[in-house]
Amino acid sequence: MSHSTIEFIDLAAQRKRLGPQIEQAIARVLDHGRFVLGPEVGELEARLQTFSGARHCVTCANGTDALELGLAALGVGPGDAVIVPAFTYLATAEAVVRLGATPVFADVDQTSFNMCGDSAEAAIGVAKGLGLNVRCIIPVDLFGQPADYDMIGRLAEKHGLKVLADAAQSFGASWRGRKVGSLADVTITSFYPSKPLGCYGDGGAVFTDDPEIASLLRSLRNHGPADSGAIGERIGRNSRLDTIQAAILLEKLSIFESEIEARNTVARRYAERLPRSVVAPTVHQENLSVWAQYTLKVPGDRNAIAAACRASGTPIAVHYTAPLHWLPTYKRFPTATPRLAGAEQLSTCVMSLPMHGYLDEATQDRVIDAVRRAVDSCAQSPSKANA
Repeated sequence: MSHSTIEFIDLAAQRKRLGPQIEQAIARVLDHGRFVLGPEVGELEARLQTFSGARHCVTCANGTDALELGLAALGVGPGDAVIVPAFTYLATAEAVVRLGATPVFADVDQTSFNMCGDSAEAAIGVAKGLGLNVRCIIPVDLFGQPADYDMIGRLAEKHGLKVLADAAQSFGASWRGRKVGSLADVTITSFYPSKPLGCYGDGGAVFTDDPEIASLLRSLRNHGPADSGAIGERIGRNSRLDTIQAAILLEKLSIFESEIEARNTVARRYAERLPRSVVAPTVHQENLSVWAQYTLKVPGDRNAIAAACRASGTPIAVHYTAPLHWLPTYKRFPTATPRLAGAEQLSTCVMSLPMHGYLDEATQDRVIDAVRRAVDSCAQSPSKANA
């Protein structure tokens, strides 16, 4: 019996569901011709504010720009330190370095995969010991689950820090009933096509409740004019969201809640049927993850297990093969402790399964069976441990 190809993220299925609406939305933009900061951009920002509970939303060209804009709006620059988890995508640290500030890497928790509070506090101490001005902490909502914002908030208040939430993977999620976008001084997200809410190119947004920060963000994303409109008052950048991408996101936002629900249904079924030896991040019962990735810690040789899954037709991704403080560009920056054991261990044992809102049960069962067979096979034929 032949099987259809399993998609890691099935954008085509979503496209089939929304095809006519998206075509009409694009056609409206083509008709009015306002391709940069057109009316759909403002409408999207208003809709995202309502959805998230944030008072202000400022869209921009991509998620990495959102990080830089958010940090810049908080005044981060040379001589400052920013606390960053070591297990995340490199853009989080990249934005800090591009502004001339110093990332100080903290470890992550083994159950949530998010920032560890004790390690974050140790990182603050290291930064102060180096004579840096600790300005900001960036919790990353890894794989779709919000970080512990109660803990982060207490830490920030204790040390007088601003919190910038990196919600590139978690927009649509919630922490203790509060939605992502309203949990920090500044929150950023990405609309890269593979994100839970993604456009057909690059896109990003920054959220805040502070009107002065929002005004500054709108200036910085558009070459930095003063409030009066005078140019050359500050150094900004060209980071405007294209109107066509905003139109696409408006249509996708209309079905986003149902897609989040479907992702969680898939996640629950995975959790019930996958072998107990593979472990996904623990989600607190009061929280909601959007499962940007369904990432597991696997026993034994991760690479062999992933290869066996792929050989059976199940796509597997690895996020991330090395913690940030091991990467050539970032190993010169300080860490909370000489070793960040949580981040280092996760980088050798995690792999991600197909996850999207259009995985039917038959396809889920194929993925589950492939993982079971791969884990069993590798357990019976042990090979070299992960490098």
